[in-house]
Amino acid sequence: MSDTPVQGTVEPGFESVYAAFERNLADRELGAAVCAYVDGRKVVDLWGGWADTARTREWQHDTIVATFSATKGMTATCAHRLVDRGLLDVDAPVATYWPEFAQAGKDGITVRMMLSHQAGLVYVPVPPEQRWDWEARTDALARHAPDWAPGTRQEYHGGTFGYLVGALVQRIDGRTLDTFFRDEVAEPLGADFLLGVGPEDDHRCAEVTGPGDLVGDSNTPGWRTAAEGSATGHGSAAGLARVYAALACGGELDGVRLLRPETLEAAAQEQPLAHADGTAGEFGLGYILLWKLFPGLGRGTFGHTGLGGFIGLANPKRRLGFGYVTNTMGSEGAAPLLAATYLSLAK
Repeated sequence: MSDTPVQGTVEPGFESVYAAFERNLADRELGAAVCAYVDGRKVVDLWGGWADTARTREWQHDTIVATFSATKGMTATCAHRLVDRGLLDVDAPVATYWPEFAQAGKDGITVRMMLSHQAGLVYVPVPPEQRWDWEARTDALARHAPDWAPGTRQEYHGGTFGYLVGALVQRIDGRTLDTFFRDEVAEPLGADFLLGVGPEDDHRCAEVTGPGDLVGDSNTPGWRTAAEGSATGHGSAAGLARVYAALACGGELDGVRLLRPETLEAAAQEQPLAHADGTAGEFGLGYILLWKLFPGLGRGTFGHTGLGGFIGLANPKRRLGFGYVTNTMGSEGAAPLLAATYLSLAK
């Protein structure tokens, strides 16, 4: 067994999730947390292990950790808040809201193409000293020519997605992406997730461990404060699960309406290539269609994974919202927890 006890609770019927989490801590995790909601009710909320490699800080309920690309699901939700209000049209050109974006032949790129990774802006280089410079990065995106004819190919915009969506949010609403997310999503829902970590929350951050090529700069102040919307967000499993619990229940949780059902349904639809043979890939409008990658999760399941094994998901059919975080990159700890959760739901 792990040298730190499992903390938290599970509802009757979900004891197998507790057992799977306990095995994870004993066999593969330094520290981790898992949370699940069913029909808007929290049924699993567990955490345990260590928040640092020196094993001086036990993982707490409010421990947060870099979630890598699971951040993108939170960013996509910001875009859909604007869609919900009629302020953002996914079939309008991006340049409608961000005029500078029309440079270099990008005037025909629509918001739909951008959200579904068809824009052809996968990698836009900036000098190393400008890596986290928001204005420099968004200006470079506005000036850059697409790497392929937009709408004819779908390729993951791993490092640029947050800047693209964030620039739209800021030009439409006036608030920065991290402020918009805090004001419009995290605080109303009571979801513990931050796109950018300030000094006041540094003490809550777990140290990410694992192979150097996976860990990268994720433990540095620059990463934590970047608020770039693609990979540098930090959250708890409970924070991820709470956002997806709302999305799994038609966009509302505990009286807080995040999105209208019709907005949510459109966001989770397959997005075929705009200017090709109509082939649909694994993306909806900013969310990964997880049911296409992992059929066992059930058709209609969507959300976002993160490098190293992070995941947040919504299964509307089962009204399941699920979140898993760890500081052990590549532990693959989510798989047995999801399996145990689904088995519990099937009883």
